[in-house]
Amino acid sequence: MLENPQRLDDTPESNPDEQSELFEHFRIEVDKGQTPTRIDKFLTDKIRNISRNRIQNAAEAGNVLVNGKTVKSSYKVKPFDTISIVLAHPPRETDILPENIPIDIIYEDDTLLIVNKPAGMVVHPAYGNFNGTLVNALLYHLKDVPLFKSGEVRPGLVHRIDKNTSGLLVIAKTEFAMNHLAKQFFDRTTDRLYIALVWGDMESDSGTITGHIGRSVRDRKRMQVYPGGEQGKHAVTHWRVLKRFGYTTLIECKLETGRTHQIRAHMEYINHPLFNDEVYGGNKIIKGNATTKYKQFIENCFNICPRHALHAKTLGFTHPISGDRLHFDSELPKDMSDLVEKWDKYNI
Repeated sequence: MLENPQRLDDTPESNPDEQSELFEHFRIEVDKGQTPTRIDKFLTDKIRNISRNRIQNAAEAGNVLVNGKTVKSSYKVKPFDTISIVLAHPPRETDILPENIPIDIIYEDDTLLIVNKPAGMVVHPAYGNFNGTLVNALLYHLKDVPLFKSGEVRPGLVHRIDKNTSGLLVIAKTEFAMNHLAKQFFDRTTDRLYIALVWGDMESDSGTITGHIGRSVRDRKRMQVYPGGEQGKHAVTHWRVLKRFGYTTLIECKLETGRTHQIRAHMEYINHPLFNDEVYGGNKIIKGNATTKYKQFIENCFNICPRHALHAKTLGFTHPISGDRLHFDSELPKDMSDLVEKWDKYNI
């Protein structure tokens, strides 16, 4: 008898709208009594709410592996095979309306586009945010692209960034590209660099934070680091100092994994929360003498950048069709650049 398909570490939890990377990973070990069966039919029968066409698209993108090797959808499953499949986000039927919202597109071709998302824009519809999202805008601007006529909540998305984080996102325009990109995020072959202003003077010039990240048991809006790995999912953030301002530090963060609130939770864990991060305690004075003049300076800084100071600056990946390695870069938005300039001129 076949074991139940096992959802592995990178699979969305019960609330997929909170995931930073939008894909599913299943692992199936085939029983000794299995008769030879096409793998697309086999997986359609064994994974709930999945179409055969979706399996075939995943196989075409190289996302179906048997015993560690990619296979075509015509492969015949045999006893004791170990099957691994990565699928782009699960479709969810809903009524999402296209909206004529401006989008800052810095690159586009027939396969994908790169969007520079402003702070304050939610990436995709979820509870409490069904309008004004990036997906609403994409449904309007890409209304002639078949993938965006599907009525899905997250067409073309394989990763996300927080509402108040600015920066780069890749959007797939075909299902093949969506699967191909999802596999790259799963395999951790993408390159992502973030710029952040954090509280405090970092103790060294670079470092790595390793610690499982999961939902806080006390506050469901927060993520928490579980260093012992007793809960959450494996997460690794590499950081490097760009400039020191005494009471704050400008850093660059390179993501090895892509967990929800990863940089924000990891930086709080090492006692350097992001500047003006209200969820993780960065929206109050943490370093510096609480004089009237200094309090006013910090209040002015909060007004200049009224959100957590985090920007997804660069994004690199392999193009699904050409195979070329692409790299995109974006400038700091005005609120963060003004904030950095203000700190740069501050004399401790």
